Amino acid sequence: MTPEELEAARDRTVPDVIADGLRVLFCGINPGLLSAATGHHFARPGNRFWPALHLSGFTPRRLAPAEQHLLLEHGLGITNVAARATARADELTVEELRTGGEILVRTVLRHRPRWLAVAGITAYRTAFGEPGARIGPQERTIGATRIWALPNPSGLNALWTTPKLTDAFRAFRLVTGLPDASCASGPGD
Repeated sequence: MTPEELEAARDRTVPDVIADGLRVLFCGINPGLLSAATGHHFARPGNRFWPALHLSGFTPRRLAPAEQHLLLEHGLGITNVAARATARADELTVEELRTGGEILVRTVLRHRPRWLAVAGITAYRTAFGEPGARIGPQERTIGATRIWALPNPSGLNALWTTPKLTDAFRAFRLVTGLPDASCASGPGD
């Protein structure tokens, strides 16, 4: 995509990949410009969401962003805290994140996933007014939905390498009770 095409995607939204009763609803901070331009969550090649999702055992193979709809077959979905696309998450205001948190609560209450996994601890802290929250399980629930905070998989989050990120995703998968789907993959997957 050209820089002009990416810039034209600023402030767009990306539809949720969601259904009622999911095992896990993953939640990004907000769409990046490439995600908004393509309509696919975590679309930037440097984002480690898709590799970590597979390597941790949530999916039988690494899905491409354009295959995001296949998540539903595994009881998984994706949404965002804030809907507006930006080049960087730090372009969002505190108010956008708080409002996004309120909308997220309504979405979770409507669709009732077993788990909400927020990929971005700083966004989670702001959206839910919990400045002391850490990566891992949260005390807060939304109805019967439990919450887990994951590291932000953005390539800009250099502290969390792909192996460390995969370990964090795997620890979460083990708590959910989901089987290791990566064992079901065949050669070349």
